[in-house]
Amino acid sequence: MQLTVKGKQLDVGDSLRAHVEEQLGHTASKYFRDPIEATVVFSKEKNHLFKADISIHVGGGIVLQTHHEADDPYPAFDIAAKNVGKRLSKYKDKLRDHRKNEPEEVMTAAYTTLRSDEDEAESGTEPAVVAEMEMQVLTLAVADAVMRLELGDMPALMFRNPKHGGLNMVYRRKDGNIGWVDPDGLKKK
Repeated sequence: MQLTVKGKQLDVGDSLRAHVEEQLGHTASKYFRDPIEATVVFSKEKNHLFKADISIHVGGGIVLQTHHEADDPYPAFDIAAKNVGKRLSKYKDKLRDHRKNEPEEVMTAAYTTLRSDEDEAESGTEPAVVAEMEMQVLTLAVADAVMRLELGDMPALMFRNPKHGGLNMVYRRKDGNIGWVDPDGLKKK
């Protein structure tokens, strides 16, 4: 596994780097023979907490992401790595089977991130566009879409439903549950 450990405005020492390599290597090898790559980024936040961001590309277009903040970089990483282990344990069978059932159809969609400032909201102007990029819309079963949503720690995921070919979305609700939007699901065929 190719592992990258870096710090944003923070020097990552050899001891922390070795700790990350040992812990993440052990966790990843439990569930995969050879994950493709992993990136760990440490940063110091404005509230004087250390943040550890972990991103693991396990193959098949699946990326597992998690983060945690703590007073020290070691516990921040340890708790984030523990979350990685829990998610991998929960979905290990689906992830192994997923490589056999790769999605055939891939569609590309535009993805825009907007930022709204309080000043803009009061004046009635439109929010500023922060980023525009393209993203793949995969053909997935609902269970696979939920798995990718949880592994990627994303707020929402759009996908093409293989049953009827229409676009669907799964999203994380404020209460922590997962919602599913299927506009074509109610149409009679």
